[in-house]
Amino acid sequence: MSSAKQVISNAFESSAADRLARFITQQGITSGEVVPLTPDASTRKYYRIGWKKRTAIAAVYAEPFDPEFHPYLDVTRLFLESDLPVPEIYAVDGAAGIIVQEDLGDQQLFQVYGSETEEKCDEYKEQAIALIANIQKATQKAYDMHSIASKLAFDEAKLSWELDFFFEHYFGSLRAEKLRHAETAELKAELNDVAAELAAVPRVLCHRDYHAANLMIDKKKRMRIVDHQDARMGPASYDLVSFLLDRQPCLPSLAELRAYRLYFLEERRLQGLSAIDPDDFAQEFRLMTIQRGLKATGTFSCQTAVFGRAAAYERFIQPTLQIVLQAAEWLDRFPTLRRMIKERID
Repeated sequence: MSSAKQVISNAFESSAADRLARFITQQGITSGEVVPLTPDASTRKYYRIGWKKRTAIAAVYAEPFDPEFHPYLDVTRLFLESDLPVPEIYAVDGAAGIIVQEDLGDQQLFQVYGSETEEKCDEYKEQAIALIANIQKATQKAYDMHSIASKLAFDEAKLSWELDFFFEHYFGSLRAEKLRHAETAELKAELNDVAAELAAVPRVLCHRDYHAANLMIDKKKRMRIVDHQDARMGPASYDLVSFLLDRQPCLPSLAELRAYRLYFLEERRLQGLSAIDPDDFAQEFRLMTIQRGLKATGTFSCQTAVFGRAAAYERFIQPTLQIVLQAAEWLDRFPTLRRMIKERID
């Protein structure tokens, strides 16, 4: 991090701590220490604080906000109305830029994978997949409540922007490559097809960043959803691809992916959602794997090359590209993308 950025970061941290201290005093809370927390790649500051004979999590934003039009509060209202297990909101001070919410503890699902039996981990995965169907069931409620999530979508422009981000930061920022004009045109034509086809499928409510770091196991061993403020409308496969394939260290089993896809489609049926043909869904799932995987590769490349966070992100680049390649080969499409990935992975 540059010295200027460090100064800004330190100033924000000091401002956040001062605003939180004033807020706590105004609330008349005198017990319990304030413990700083450090979420992954967040522009917000989080603290665990004492709160009315319990603990709570305080999110301190960089700027004041209007609670009526705040994405996190808006989507939280939608999810709570839909009986989705997100943290309860305890207090909001928009002028101070503070939201106080339920403390879910420190157990993220990906951490639980390392300590539980294989059977228990499989149970948690099935719970997480069932929750995706529950989120999709809330699609109509999002429209009825005029939620911010209902006004945002993975449309062609958004999907294309994410693929352009991959192109810029993987080939440019990370690899400093100057591609031939013809090769660039061929690749971009294929990426345009990916975006156009995914934008044309029916849309449902998506969490948008649904993976094992954004699922918590609370003190009562219940699975809870966090980091849901970016929810929007998109393909039915979006959250499932994210959950099964984000930040994976190696290629997944095709048989296992098929089993989870079928399990998800059955959970949708149990929720009364419209039927999706399994073969059509498999095609969409693979196409979504390509888009989401390339978008993630762009993020990992940017974090590594631009922000100097190689230790946290660089190790995911090659495995993610291998997952993209596997999906493209399964579809037997996108020859330029397949060739370019093969030339660049070990």
